[in-house]
Amino acid sequence: MKILQKILHLYNDSGLILRIVIGMALGAVLAFLVPGAAWIGTLGTLFVGALKAIAPILVAVLVAASLCQRSAKLDGRFALVIFFYLFSTFLAACAAVGASFLFPQTIALTEGIVQDAAAAPEGIGEVLGGLINSFVENPVQALSQGNYLGILFWAVIIGMALKKFASDNTQAMMRDFSDAVTQVVRWIINLAPFGIMGLVFRSVFESGMDIFVNYGKLILILVGTMLTVALVLNPLIVGVALRRNPYPLVFRCLRESGLTAFFTRSSAANIPVNLSLCEKLGLDRDMYSVSIPLGATINMDGAAVTITVMTLATVNTLGIRVSIPTAILLAFLSSLAACGSSGVTGGSLLLIPMACSLFGISDAISMQVVGVGFIIGVIQDSMETAINSSGDVLFTATAEYVLWKKQGRPLPSFLGGKKENG
Repeated sequence: MKILQKILHLYNDSGLILRIVIGMALGAVLAFLVPGAAWIGTLGTLFVGALKAIAPILVAVLVAASLCQRSAKLDGRFALVIFFYLFSTFLAACAAVGASFLFPQTIALTEGIVQDAAAAPEGIGEVLGGLINSFVENPVQALSQGNYLGILFWAVIIGMALKKFASDNTQAMMRDFSDAVTQVVRWIINLAPFGIMGLVFRSVFESGMDIFVNYGKLILILVGTMLTVALVLNPLIVGVALRRNPYPLVFRCLRESGLTAFFTRSSAANIPVNLSLCEKLGLDRDMYSVSIPLGATINMDGAAVTITVMTLATVNTLGIRVSIPTAILLAFLSSLAACGSSGVTGGSLLLIPMACSLFGISDAISMQVVGVGFIIGVIQDSMETAINSSGDVLFTATAEYVLWKKQGRPLPSFLGGKKENG
């Protein structure tokens, strides 16, 4: 028993990132040594399932509990976060256009590629219409299906109603319930190394290295553009807003949010991780409890890159000439579509046919491109989710720190402040 306690203490005292890196290494090694050990992959399934299960409850409780307090309010920070989300998504689409012009790609289209069974939307109106309808979905159904726009809408409504009518005891109960759910999330995140080990094991076992051989150039342009967004464009936005070196904050978000998002491949599943990171950064819960789940829906830099690059690769394959104004229109369309992309794995790929329709490309051809997207999805979707999810925390923190500067409060020490907050 004492030995077990010592192991637990050693595990809990070591840093989470170090444990995750060890889990990644073990997962890769075990995939080669014991490829038949399916139970290892099951650890990853359980971890992602637990995060997806707790995330809707966490968001609903946090938002309602925060807004029902007498002092709670959403101020100018929230509008600034939304601006960051939408502006960065558009810049990401423009970067994808530039990369596609500099390094034009083509796709080998064959009838043999299996197309996904899900129906692709027919136009931007359908995408935005579905986005708006998500707000008023049955709240129980929204919780069960992980519809975060619906969850946010009803949580805000209920929270505002409670703020007006709830007694002090009710508000205290909501705070206690919120703290309890948050503690459950901490327990789940503490087991992340085992979940990451399982996810890496399954990825290495199922995909191996063949994917790089057949679609290497396309993967390189997608990954390269997403890294440009994460390491150049987004830091530029943060640096201009804060007048500080943005990279300490950028790297922290990538390390503590992007790393887990890369392997879970789900912005929704990464919401608890992001909320935990916001707490570490000393941010206002009233703010991040709303902005983080909203970002999981509309902050879609990686999705905009995917839609744009894959569409222009199709255009190049068919020999269609693209003018600069048309390319800008495609970037705008891609950024709007990305904000309405489905939260499921590969959701952005289903918007490629809609973008292709801008050039008169038939669904028969564009759905083949969707099939290629699912083939490279192990890498494409992982990178996309990492960029999207880490950006949620990055821009939420930036908006918060802008307010701190206006109020004369010191920024965290890693941003050149006098002391660390959180």
